[in-house]
Amino acid sequence: MSALLRVDRRRMADYSKDSSCRVVIAVKDKRMVATDADRSRIIESRNGDHGAFEALIREHQRMIHSLCYRMSGSLADAEDLTQETFIHAYQHLDAFRAEARFSSWLYRIAVNQCLNWQKRKQRRDRLHKEWGEQDRQPPGADTSQAQRIQEALMKLPPKQRATVVLTAYESLTHAEAAAALGCSETTVSWRLFAARSKLKRLLKDEVKREASL
Repeated sequence: MSALLRVDRRRMADYSKDSSCRVVIAVKDKRMVATDADRSRIIESRNGDHGAFEALIREHQRMIHSLCYRMSGSLADAEDLTQETFIHAYQHLDAFRAEARFSSWLYRIAVNQCLNWQKRKQRRDRLHKEWGEQDRQPPGADTSQAQRIQEALMKLPPKQRATVVLTAYESLTHAEAAAALGCSETTVSWRLFAARSKLKRLLKDEVKREASL
């Protein structure tokens, strides 16, 4: 399966860094009209047709990579998380319910992969700190608004970050985000409210910090 899951780094980088709502909406619309085709490909994949699953990967890999990049803040980690998402999906195709949207099911897998990655990273960072090997990277030179927003996004709790990514960057409705995250629409609304408040505060503090330098 690894050969099927290679990601074109240049295309993924360009897509992940593009914050254009026009591009995101176009991808979302394409997902919505492809539901019947997805179902046919899923049936064929379950019957051992690797070509059908390759088609599913081509259809959905950009949106999954974009989500993973926004959740991890790293293109390299996003590639790994995208591969892990599709490998998990392939291994658990029998668990997919035909009445659900395949993209929502993939989103849920990807979010879980990202949350597990975050936990592993936090454990690893704690160990590094205990061992006195914590990496100290110098601040980057990129001070653009997009970079500041991404840095602030990475400071949010993972579940709040996932909610922002799905609704703001992927243009999912609250209902679609709730289905992907496995929670209620009320929970989505609460997480968005809390996340927006934190993002505003973080960005305001960053502007003040830069002004004082």
